[in-house]
Amino acid sequence: MDKRQITGKEGEELAVKYLEEQGYKILARNYRCPLGEIDIIACDNEDLVFIEVKTRTSLKFGLPVESITKSKQFRIRKIALRYLAETRPVYNKYRFDVVSIILKNGKVDQFDIIHNAF
Repeated sequence: MDKRQITGKEGEELAVKYLEEQGYKILARNYRCPLGEIDIIACDNEDLVFIEVKTRTSLKFGLPVESITKSKQFRIRKIALRYLAETRPVYNKYRFDVVSIILKNGKVDQFDIIHNAF
């Protein structure tokens, strides 16, 4: 794994820990299909939540959340539909959240969760 992959994995671990502390039930991590991947799929009360985690170590290229383009959002939606078709979960509502993390010197400098991000 290269440095970028290690940073991403660390961010996902931090996100899962936080989400579980907030009462989310993690249903899947790194759900993959031919269309791509969703980092975390979880249950938050009555909602099924598809979560994209973005982690950066600097703001050189902007905030982590700014890297989620319209085309990335579209792709995540298509992957979510694939997940729904495969698993047929019993949730009435679903949403797309983003966890945005900035790490400085190996520690969390900024941690944000954006509900209904797109």
